Amino acid sequence: LTKRLRIQGVMVSSRDDQIEMVNAIDASSIRPVIDRVFALEELPIALRHLLSPQHIGKVCIEVS
Repeated sequence: LTKRLRIQGVMVSSRDDQIEMVNAIDASSIRPVIDRVFALEELPIALRHLLSPQHIGKVCIEVS
């Protein structure tokens, strides 16, 4: 599984724009819906959960 691992980022314009966006989110009541948090060791389980129709919201991987 680790040979197929891919990390994908999202570019949000300039750093100043990103800081402004984060500040606006912090000032509002907008919050992401987190369906479930998995440990890194549970990555295969998390991927199966992500591909299933069972999740609603974000599926997160905790990296310590």
